[in-house]
Amino acid sequence: MPKIANSAKRLRIYIGESDRWNGKSLFEAIVLQAKELDLGGATVFRGVMGYGANSRIHTAKIVELSSDLPIMIEIIDSEEYIAKIMPFLDEVVKEGMVTLDDIEVVKYGKKMPRK
Repeated sequence: MPKIANSAKRLRIYIGESDRWNGKSLFEAIVLQAKELDLGGATVFRGVMGYGANSRIHTAKIVELSSDLPIMIEIIDSEEYIAKIMPFLDEVVKEGMVTLDDIEVVKYGKKMPRK
């Protein structure tokens, strides 16, 4: 597999596990929208502990089993493709944080042609 060096953008969306949109979990809606827009890939990470703007601690401790653990969705693609999902995020992320930074892609498993 050839080494692919390319500049890209990393989009991170920080939300709560209980956040919903149109009857489904918000993280699922975001990943499905990313797939629909043909973005390079998306991964959902579930945190074991964290807090956000409201300063309320969310934890996965058995005694304090939270149903609203921190969730981070990470999407990596070109600036052009990341721009496609931003209007959707503006609409659906009511509480949380969205970050965007420059990265260098050193290797990408399977290069698939864009539609």
